Amino acid sequence: MHPVRAALLLAGPLIAIMSRQGVSATPVNVNNTTSKCGSTAATPPLFYKGHDLSSLGIMEAEGYSFTDSAKGNTVRPAEDILAAGGMNTVRLRIWVADTSTYNRTYTLNLAKRFAQKGHKIYLDFHFSDNWADGGKQPAPAGWPTALPALSETLRKYVSDTLVAFHDAGVQLDIVSLGNEIRHGILWPTGRVDPMIQDAGARVKNFTNFATLWAAARNGVRDAAGARNLGPIQVMIHIDNGWDQTMQQNWFGALIATGLVKTYDFDLMGLSFYPFYNAAATFKRLGQTLASLVAKYNKDVMVVETNWPVVCDGKYNPIPDFSEKFPISVAGQKQWVAGVMDVLLAVPGGHGRGIFYWEPTWTTNSALGSACEDNVLFAGEGGGKVAPSRDSTEMFLY
Repeated sequence: MHPVRAALLLAGPLIAIMSRQGVSATPVNVNNTTSKCGSTAATPPLFYKGHDLSSLGIMEAEGYSFTDSAKGNTVRPAEDILAAGGMNTVRLRIWVADTSTYNRTYTLNLAKRFAQKGHKIYLDFHFSDNWADGGKQPAPAGWPTALPALSETLRKYVSDTLVAFHDAGVQLDIVSLGNEIRHGILWPTGRVDPMIQDAGARVKNFTNFATLWAAARNGVRDAAGARNLGPIQVMIHIDNGWDQTMQQNWFGALIATGLVKTYDFDLMGLSFYPFYNAAATFKRLGQTLASLVAKYNKDVMVVETNWPVVCDGKYNPIPDFSEKFPISVAGQKQWVAGVMDVLLAVPGGHGRGIFYWEPTWTTNSALGSACEDNVLFAGEGGGKVAPSRDSTEMFLY
């Protein structure tokens, strides 16, 4: 085990023991510090060990429940099972339209539930009424397309949302202004191409997007002016975390517009999956993270990752994996341990956390991959009771 990971994970067994004994499994900050924003503590900030639980409320509304295999298959809230496995933070996505699946009311209710149990909350803005990721960023229905009006609409939406969370008693720890925004946000107005070869043309291509992202950032400032939001870390989240050239092109073009400054964001969040590109190796991830830290002196995270327990080609061709771990529960733990080791080796202690995407979504166990099952609870057999796998304790190793 990586020696720094061993030290950081000392709190994990304590949480597990407390949970097994029926004591609240409130996450423990082993460093006894607050967020680095506004903190004068000399000790390192919290290392985030999180799960995206955005779909958990939907699962429960459909009658699904979760059992803890380590406690005699007792039915328990999924977040309690995951907290016993070392989770200290929950990531939640939010879509714009009130009628959308992950709307403000739905996401806010989940955030209140998890925050009341002591979990840090990471809010992931999609800036869409539906899925927004590296391959699509559809603007919300009814939003303007002209840049000035779109910027103002975006700014107000961010501000209103953060005020709503504050007024509901939810302290947000991290806010990501966009989800996997490699190709920008709010298409077509804010679409970008980070692989344009001419640097000048690439910067020009980023101008509309930079204007929009800066407006979203100002929405955070507006909310902070209206309410005492507490320390919130602002993140930029891009996919293909292994691609050093793309990441450097992307951030270089954004900053070169002059519309977004390095002080406008605190965290660089990257997605890193093993089955979309065989080049997504631990070595290349480490090189990318180190290069970003060297140039921008920011903290970095892997905010989306997972590993399969089933990938037998039944529905799709088996992908060429970037690392050769077993396709199993043991492989899930090995993959996550490897990613954590890469993060903890980032120079200057700038590797700040990891988030597993979406461990409880057993009705969508493929999670968008070519593999049949990447979740941490077993959902096979068509029943609505999902027992935990040993990999729910992945943050204890």
